[in-house]
Parts: sequence; structure tokens; C-alpha cells
Amino acid sequence: WTGAYFGIKNYQMLLKEKQNVLKASSMAHQAHIKMLRYQLNPHFLFNTLNAISTLILMKENKTAGAMVARLRDFLRYSLDKDPIKRVPLKQEIQALELYLEIEKVRFEDRLQVIWDIQQKSQHALVPSLILQPIIENSIKYAISKLEEGGQISISARAFGDDLMLEVADNGPLRDMS
Repeated sequence: WTGAYFGIKNYQMLLKEKQNVLKASSMAHQAHIKMLRYQLNPHFLFNTLNAISTLILMKENKTAGAMVARLRDFLRYSLDKDPIKRVPLKQEIQALELYLEIEKVRFEDRLQVIWDIQQKSQHALVPSLILQPIIENSIKYAISKLEEGGQISISARAFGDDLMLEVADNGPLRDMS
């Protein structure tokens, strides 16, 4: 009986240790995601503040004020939302619209955005700010490279319990070799 008792106790301790390791790993992963979330892209912030400064110098105070308000709302959204938790796609789209309105002031007519969001997909839950880095890359590597500007298409489709999100741009293709 003593051997069986110690064998069972040892097995229970082993299971508890495995649970602790998994919990610690999960917490480290969540902390890493949160840390990444709070690192604002310095280029986006610099470019936005520079655009606001230019608008003020050109005495376009109404446009500058609107841009500051959008920046404030976008930063509040990005800092308030826990990246681990999911938000409705509709809420995510509203945050993207703030971001894209800021970029449209910078790029003026050079940035066109086409939305194709299926109505029933708007209630799907997605990680907060899941599309923003992808759109930011489209602007940085596609739209900004085109003198005449470009177009970003954002679509969402629900298929049963699945959601398909798509971001496409018409920027120049890079040779991947």
C-alpha cells in the first residue's frame, strides 16, 4: 500500500507541475502579445503628428482638429482593448475606419479604400486590431510607392462558423526570390 500511495502522490504532483508549466507558458504568451500591442508604430505616430503640424501651419485648423480627434480615438481604442480578448468585427471596422481616415489625410486622393463587409459577418468575434498591421503594411509597401496612389480592398465573409477576412492592395509586386 505504501508504494501505491507514493506512486499516486508522485503522479498527482507530476500532473500539477505540468499544469503550472502550461499556465506559466500561457501567461508569458499573453504578456508578450500585450507588450507588442503597446508598441505604437513610431512611423505612423510621427507621420500623423507631422501631418497635423502641416495642417496647422496651412491654417486648416478644422481638418487638423478632426485628425487629432481621430488619432485620440484610435489610440484610446488600441490601448483599451485587450489583445487576448475578442471584439465584434463591427467594432474592429470602426477602429480601422479611424486609422484609415488619418491615413487619408496624409495621402489625400492617393488612398482609396473599398469595403465589402457581409452583414452577417459583422457580429463575428475577432482579436482586436487584427487587420490594422496588415493594412499598415499595404500603405507602407504598396500605396506609398505609387505616385498615382492605390487602392486597398477589405472584405469579410461568414461561412457557417468560419470567418474569412481579406485585405488586398494594387501595389507593385515584389520579387520574392
